[in-house]
Amino acid sequence: MQITEVKIRKMTEEGKMKAIVSVILDECFAVHDIKVVEHEGRLFVAMPSKRMPDGEYKDIVHPINQETRNLFHEKIMEEYNHVLATIGQQGE
Repeated sequence: MQITEVKIRKMTEEGKMKAIVSVILDECFAVHDIKVVEHEGRLFVAMPSKRMPDGEYKDIVHPINQETRNLFHEKIMEEYNHVLATIGQQGE
């Protein structure tokens, strides 16, 4: 499996959620509503989830092994940082 496209759909400066992301897998499967979230000074990738009746959140889709989780994190953060750099260059 390859992540063939990462699209940062929305970025925010306020609050803990920093971006909403979509990825394309093998040019044939899309996953939307992945979030880049800040927690305790670190950014992490949160997979799409829904709120359960008991108030807990449960992932709708997620990697099933650490290697794939790392791949998602690397590719998404690479694009997130690229977009941040681009925005920073435009503001100069």
